[in-house]
Amino acid sequence: MAKPSAGPARTPRRKLSPAQLAGLPDEDLLEQVQRQTFRFFWEGAHPLSGLTLDRRTTRDGPADDKVAVGGSGFGLMCLIVAVERGWVTRAAAVTRINGILDVLIRAPCYHGAFAHFMNGATGATIPFYRKDDAADLVETSFLCMGLLCARQYFDRTDPAEAQLRGRANGLWEDVEWTWFTQDQRKLLYWHWSPNNGWAVDLEIRGWNECLITYVLAAASPLYGL
Repeated sequence: MAKPSAGPARTPRRKLSPAQLAGLPDEDLLEQVQRQTFRFFWEGAHPLSGLTLDRRTTRDGPADDKVAVGGSGFGLMCLIVAVERGWVTRAAAVTRINGILDVLIRAPCYHGAFAHFMNGATGATIPFYRKDDAADLVETSFLCMGLLCARQYFDRTDPAEAQLRGRANGLWEDVEWTWFTQDQRKLLYWHWSPNNGWAVDLEIRGWNECLITYVLAAASPLYGL
């Protein structure tokens, strides 16, 4: 797999000191903060797949191949912002997302859901801990959120964007939300493992970032609640 392209930037990058940042007008400061955030997801992504690394320092290379599934969903949405702001070309973003989809499609899934962590080069599951070694429904929800945003934004008829939409849609539709109710209970459950079943037994509750899981589960065209 080719290394993801960095793509062209809109303006030359310049490193600003904290004092210089503090002195910027609000709009310019917001631009700097947003662009720096984008660079984490673009320049700091896994060097082969473009998925979002779980950890990244300012060293030349990542410490390992561990990528975060939920973080990759946020990275997909960040790419949409970058295209709109002119930080990368639309074509470069589509190439990056199709590279991400290459890995996601071949990665193990568990009733359609992905693990919290995977190997960014191979897609192999990396256990979070001993019993949390497979499906993570909340992280999968964050990923699906990004996939759906990308599906809607990249709406042109050229083959690359059409491929992106079709594959993103397929991954979203494959998630078996009803499975994660543990036989039609009135709650969704966070984890499931072919090795440990429902041993973690963590209910998804509350008005917090996990609410998106219920929104997606209710909207699912094949496995809706």
